[in-house]
Amino acid sequence: MLLIPAIDLKDGECVRLRQGVMEDATVFSGNIVAMAEKWVSQGARRLHMVDLNGAFEGKPVNSNAVYQVREAYPDLPVQIGGGIRDLKTIEAYLNAGVSYCIIGTQAVHTPEFVSKACKAFPGHIMVGLDAKEGMVAINGWAEVTDYEVTQLGKQFEEDGVEAIIYTDIGRDGMMQGVNIQATQALANALTIPIIASGGITNLDDITALSSIEADGVSGAITGRAIYEGTLNFKEGQALSDALSPFHNKPN
Repeated sequence: MLLIPAIDLKDGECVRLRQGVMEDATVFSGNIVAMAEKWVSQGARRLHMVDLNGAFEGKPVNSNAVYQVREAYPDLPVQIGGGIRDLKTIEAYLNAGVSYCIIGTQAVHTPEFVSKACKAFPGHIMVGLDAKEGMVAINGWAEVTDYEVTQLGKQFEEDGVEAIIYTDIGRDGMMQGVNIQATQALANALTIPIIASGGITNLDDITALSSIEADGVSGAITGRAIYEGTLNFKEGQALSDALSPFHNKPN
């Protein structure tokens, strides 16, 4: 299972939010490339970047920071979400060397956009599904919909998405541990990989997630825990590798 450090971008800085609230942001660095270097030096094999301003404005705002990281680490896979609402934006990111574009709110508002994106850029599209008690939330988690996360996950699987990034919004940024049961249920319902997000606090959470890797949980995004030091990233990835039923190799 791949442990993926999160670099959330707000006003050009690396921040972490609590439960998606823009006003409740902790700034960890103003140097995005230096932050990427920190995680790469500790063995990161992929980066998860989110344009928080872009997510709220509906268009890329911090894309320059993403491009700077790509220039500094051209061989490092990067997945980016936030403000991706049209094919032109996806094309620009992929042309800059980004590996995966993550469609979030737009996937729920306009599901046919996911299908179009998968056809135009096969192998490069992921969907982010954020849920509270099994129901999908959108618009910066401000609105909980009537869609079950499993229902939408199956639909996007048929469209050809590369993976589903699943966030339990009740756990995100709260350092309360991972919702293993909900993550496993979604993984069992789908055949495409699930990347878990939200709530990872320490090595115990890595152990718990590794126990369901065989169910289809291929990765785990970690943010506040590695920034505040309750989880040592290098130790976390090493533990994940050791516990992997597939004996993962670096990729």
